[in-house]
Amino acid sequence: MRLAFVFNPFSYKLHEENLRIVQRYFGLFPPLSMAWVAGIAERAGHEVTFIDARTLRLTPDEVVARLKAFRPDMVGFMMTTYMFRETLQWIRHVKENLPRVRVIVGGYNLRVYPEESVMPPEIDYGCFNSAYYTVPGLLEALENNHDLSDVPGLIYKQGTKVIQTEYGPEPHFNDYPNPARHLLPNELYAEFPTERKNFTVMVTSKGCPMNCLFCEARSTPYNPRSIQTVVDEIQECYDVHGVREIDIFDYEFLVDRKRAMGICEEIIRRDLDILWACRARIDSLDEDLLARMKESGCGRVYLGIESGLQEMLDRVNKGITIEQVRRSVDMTKAHGIKTLGFFMTGLPGETRQTVKETLKFATSLGLDYVQFSKTTAKPLTSMWHDMVKESGYDYWKEYILGNAEEAPLPRPWTELSNDEIDRLTKKAYQKFHSRPFFLLKHALAVRSFDEFKRKFLAWLEMQFRQEAVSRPDEHFVAYEENRRKRKKLRKQS
Repeated sequence: MRLAFVFNPFSYKLHEENLRIVQRYFGLFPPLSMAWVAGIAERAGHEVTFIDARTLRLTPDEVVARLKAFRPDMVGFMMTTYMFRETLQWIRHVKENLPRVRVIVGGYNLRVYPEESVMPPEIDYGCFNSAYYTVPGLLEALENNHDLSDVPGLIYKQGTKVIQTEYGPEPHFNDYPNPARHLLPNELYAEFPTERKNFTVMVTSKGCPMNCLFCEARSTPYNPRSIQTVVDEIQECYDVHGVREIDIFDYEFLVDRKRAMGICEEIIRRDLDILWACRARIDSLDEDLLARMKESGCGRVYLGIESGLQEMLDRVNKGITIEQVRRSVDMTKAHGIKTLGFFMTGLPGETRQTVKETLKFATSLGLDYVQFSKTTAKPLTSMWHDMVKESGYDYWKEYILGNAEEAPLPRPWTELSNDEIDRLTKKAYQKFHSRPFFLLKHALAVRSFDEFKRKFLAWLEMQFRQEAVSRPDEHFVAYEENRRKRKKLRKQS
């Protein structure tokens, strides 16, 4: 069968955890989860195309024209909770112009609200867990006119009834094919700290055994890919797609120290000149591991710090100490690895004073980058469960059903209002990034004009274009790294 994937653009939302300017410069990332599904479908013998409408800045009509040229039997979309309504609008436009094409949706939202996600009549099928079994099984069933009830992990409709099949055991992540990066515009991807081109992201493990209350992945089974599989994917990125920088998006790359060390050693053995970054817990780092990470090309480590006060960390089950934070940041910097600290505003018990102290702590660490996120009760987090239980109202469910207006979520765990949290978050960014020595250090460290331009414009917009209180932005577009190359790729494709 012929299967097309469409990754649609999206605007800035009031319920997002990032400020608008942060979201604008956050990055243009490859839609990796959809690329994995494309790889799964290709391995099963089906013909696949991929339209990254967000990165190529395609209009709905331009996407429809490409779909008509490809003549797909099915079109796949990714449904996140935040962007559900926009993606649904794109689906409706596709269906209006290609009424006979079938639509399948997958993504995070289907884990939370499986039935609600497929209620719109334009959606034919939903994949509520991994696509590993579901997509090949569905395509085979449709090809051979078999009963859909035998397809694992599928949601579909029979008349007015929504049917959800059994999924079975979780497949081992190591058995997945590599994402179908050959279908993506790899030259156009970048994130805020990017230093080299081409850039891509990787995921080498699923799940996280930690128990942070604000995280949707807390206490989920750890499911890693092997050392060989991970470095083979890096090798493919390097040899085939010209990738020279990779951001590893695992929730915690260093959960298994032996595996992390093995990946570093294999990169060194193959002599791959790759710059890479990862996310790590403060208490996962040690001298020997950092030395090997640096030798293998690690240039940045993203650290979940969250707050500068111990009592705030304890309230969200972070399981680290302020002293550990200082020690690990100093140790990482001593090995020549740049540090990015993730912080949160609006944590349980947060006040203006605690935000001020967190900012003071962040500046004292000598971090290269920071991210201040507004604490939000995201679906499947402990905070979300508690809010729904106490209020009897599920905003996210009502939002995707079209019954709730877009709005910032309440934060009953803090006395700060949402407007105050917006203002404090903006001020934290401005104060951290406007220190003269910090600005000089970063200006001298940039490695290309593109990097300088990206960082300078982000600073400028945060100073003068970021509103004090968040507002929706229907004309929102992510910062684009290379307009000429994008226009050239659009013509070629």
